[in-house]
Amino acid sequence: MKKFIAELIGTATLVLIGCGTAVLAGAEVGHAGIAAAFGLAIVAMAYGIGPISGCHINPAVSLGAFVSGRMSAGDMIQYWIAQFIGAAIGAGILYMIATGRADYSLAENGLGQNGWGAGYLGEYSLQSALIFEIVATFLFVTVILGATQTRAPTAFAGLAIGLTLWGIHLLGIQVTGVSVNPARSFGPALFTGLGQLWLFFVAPLIGAVLAGLLFRTHLLEETFADDEAALEVKGDI
Repeated sequence: MKKFIAELIGTATLVLIGCGTAVLAGAEVGHAGIAAAFGLAIVAMAYGIGPISGCHINPAVSLGAFVSGRMSAGDMIQYWIAQFIGAAIGAGILYMIATGRADYSLAENGLGQNGWGAGYLGEYSLQSALIFEIVATFLFVTVILGATQTRAPTAFAGLAIGLTLWGIHLLGIQVTGVSVNPARSFGPALFTGLGQLWLFFVAPLIGAVLAGLLFRTHLLEETFADDEAALEVKGDI
């Protein structure tokens, strides 16, 4: 229950702060400010709820952890439920705040939803959106799994993960608004429409599986053999 509550609160916070910055302050802070909001929200939650749940707050991250062998299927499903509920709550709170502005229009101003194509930000194609979301999620989950493995300096993991998400947003806001997180996309889409939501489920999950496999097969995961090799180099064994 502690993990469920932590993931729910963390995902709600990410949606509220990240998407909320885009909706309520996007004109003032620009894309760089929106990117910072998403990155800083992750850093805050990593240290705030990380000790409880590991701060996945993203179904793709939980899938990557499962594929890598660090999480059971039952725990992953529990995390998913909490994350999607949290995203819906975060988007609902944002909607209630945004509608308090007299000139706010859901159709015109949106709710920080992801998308692609004509009329959406840079008007990138479906192909561009698909490639970006797969690659960006792969890189994001790779950093998360790498930064949280045993020999990594885990005290700085939250900072590394948040900075990575910040950089990914700087790169891709014009392409898709940046998802790399099915729950983050799901929350706003409940209010703005589900038509393009499928891509922000499919692409991040593909990227997460690819990253998870790198660690499952020990291509990027530290092993006992790696420790022995390091000691041999030092001449200790």
